[in-house]
Amino acid sequence: MWIVGAVPDQEVRNLLSASVRNSAQAPVHCDVPAELAWWRSKAQASIFTPSTRSPGDWSADEDAFRLSAFFDACHDDSDHAEELRDTVMDRFPPDVEEGLFVATARKAGPFSALAYALGPDATLRLPGRFGDFLLDAEQVRAQLPAVEETLVLTGNPRRDAVERIHAWMTGLGDDPDHDAGELFDGPLRVLRHAARTGQGAAGQVRWY
Repeated sequence: MWIVGAVPDQEVRNLLSASVRNSAQAPVHCDVPAELAWWRSKAQASIFTPSTRSPGDWSADEDAFRLSAFFDACHDDSDHAEELRDTVMDRFPPDVEEGLFVATARKAGPFSALAYALGPDATLRLPGRFGDFLLDAEQVRAQLPAVEETLVLTGNPRRDAVERIHAWMTGLGDDPDHDAGELFDGPLRVLRHAARTGQGAAGQVRWY
């Protein structure tokens, strides 16, 4: 799952303050600079090949598994991070509307698919750490322009990005009907809503 939700600003401030007091350095499970350099070297190439068993779908190359493992290694799975995610989730709006976006997929992470579609430099312009973030209202307003620049794609760039998401979702997962466009539009809708209403926002990558 990848979840992005609006959270009342004061609650975000309280959570951020408590997180700073109780935090430990996030675990690092790989050589991040080296893997980023490798990803940049592969960013323009496809790391999937057309499926021979299912026309229109894709099969993952070895590089696709390596990139997926890199995204997973960047995920903070410490007890503190998981507890914070649980607490934040309890503050999300109850329904998927302007203030909440939820993307689910089997076997393949939705944020990882988006990151593959965007490439490394654009992905690093998004807030937080590979899909996980917690922003107060001021930070939402400050970071919204960069998010808009990154996620507002039209014409051929959007078509190509949607095709790369489809490759990820079929080559590594089993979700050929995933709504790829919502991976761009949904998080942006939530962040714009949070900015307009003076709220904070949070993003979470979760596996169940």
